[in-house]
Amino acid sequence: MVFSDHPDGLLIDVRVQPKSSKTAIVGIHGEALKIKLNAPPVEGKANKALIQLVAKLLKCPKSNVEIVSGQASRNKRLLIHIDNNGDIESRKKSLKKILLDQI
Repeated sequence: MVFSDHPDGLLIDVRVQPKSSKTAIVGIHGEALKIKLNAPPVEGKANKALIQLVAKLLKCPKSNVEIVSGQASRNKRLLIHIDNNGDIESRKKSLKKILLDQI
């Protein structure tokens, strides 16, 4: 399951491929969103690139994107923090659509 609900927002399972020729969402890998990253997996560079990419695509601050598990792994779980202002369910739905439209 790529997406799942969380009390603070939306959880996203991702599979990253560091040291790629490009940085982009490229598809689904098993039950995770596959993301290629140009950054190498050293000194947290790939994690920073992942957070920057997701924040840019979702048009939210980088502080709203948190790696909650898998910091040193290719398989990661991201938490996208969503403010309690407005309709949270419609915001989650639009975030999912934005990410899936990148494939």
